[in-house]
Amino acid sequence: MMNTASVAQWSSLTEKLGEVGTSIHLTWDELEGVVGELPPSASNHRAWWSGDRPHVREWQSAGFSVANVQLGARVTFVRATDDGVRADHVEDVRRSAITPNLTTQPDSYLELPDLLLVTCVKTKLDVPAAAKDLYISQLFKKQRAYAEGRSVPWFILSAEYGLVAPDDWLAPYERYLPDTPAAYRAAWGAWAVERLELLAGPLDGKVVEIHAGAPYISAIADHLIGKGATVVNRLEGLTMGARLQWYASNHTVDSDADTVPTGERVHEAADSFVAMLTDESRAVPATDFLERGSEGLRLPGLYSWWVDDSGASDLATGLDAPIARGLIYAGLAGATRWPSGKRSTNTLWLRITGMHLGGRHEFSTFRLTLGSILASATGYSTIDEEALTAWMKQHLKVLAVPYDDADTLGRLEDDVLTKIDPPLNLKGMDPTPIRKRLTELRRNHR
Repeated sequence: MMNTASVAQWSSLTEKLGEVGTSIHLTWDELEGVVGELPPSASNHRAWWSGDRPHVREWQSAGFSVANVQLGARVTFVRATDDGVRADHVEDVRRSAITPNLTTQPDSYLELPDLLLVTCVKTKLDVPAAAKDLYISQLFKKQRAYAEGRSVPWFILSAEYGLVAPDDWLAPYERYLPDTPAAYRAAWGAWAVERLELLAGPLDGKVVEIHAGAPYISAIADHLIGKGATVVNRLEGLTMGARLQWYASNHTVDSDADTVPTGERVHEAADSFVAMLTDESRAVPATDFLERGSEGLRLPGLYSWWVDDSGASDLATGLDAPIARGLIYAGLAGATRWPSGKRSTNTLWLRITGMHLGGRHEFSTFRLTLGSILASATGYSTIDEEALTAWMKQHLKVLAVPYDDADTLGRLEDDVLTKIDPPLNLKGMDPTPIRKRLTELRRNHR
């Protein structure tokens, strides 16, 4: 029988922590050796390790806080003082993030972060450009490819502009952070983290993976940790050559992969996927989907979203056009990107829970669509993220169908969308009056 996080089980950890000086790093196996088998939530949900919960109160009663969690891998407990986690152990906590071996750790080993930051570089265009295009060194190109392949929100650390989104328009500059005064770096770090929270939402409980040199990480790490984030530095201690090798070994694809794969399998699968995705009896309320967990869903695949009568009425009001209850939107997760051939680490579970039900509209076209419509319906000029999530949980159901061939998934989605024609899908779809209205609303609420 699986253990639960009761006082009796966690009291063993309390006793062990009583023998610890300032901090202790435990692997998952070591922790289970102390408290017994951990529940699935401990491996699947970062929030399980914080908040007002019985097991959290156990280690807090011993004077400890959880400073770093690698879900399913390891956890760090650090003794707290009256001012919080001991400052002299922040560096140890930061270093406890896993740095994969260049030759033995495959891409699937890397835990997907919530946010990813990459550094600016010296080599730039000599004209203004989008931030993602302004930097042109080989290192930055590899950082960008890695970030885009992770399918999570990513940002660029700029010595001149602080923290910028990939599409922010920047003029060339020459500032180099290590050459700036300590006071500038301190202010820069605080500014960059505040802007990250402004753009990406609350950082508490988030995993922030950083690909940057020590001066950049040192300037922001304490601010991130202070906001409750976990900092992951996978490339710590690697030389420039080793960093380039790490990207090449783990996150590039065959340079000859320049065409979309074809085959009868896609067309044969389309009809069966249409049948599955349009079967409302298989759809699950959003709240139930979250509670059921990720089993069987950490795979690529297709999904469909369904709305109830009341929710359809809300959407019709915002669109000023009739919307019927039923299937309103469909999409994919985890498809290979063509023609580049870049592999995606996204999954059905991450797409639906992390980007649709737990994300922000800037990083989810579905949330942007719904948020724009509901803002129009209520007369608001901005999208209320919290209210949007609550509305989705109240009025929507979701159906997820795994598909094991990421290389042909994009082609399969095209075939499926052509056949089911969901009213709120825009890309590649016929410009109906509803879609024209939706395009206008989305433009006004970006």
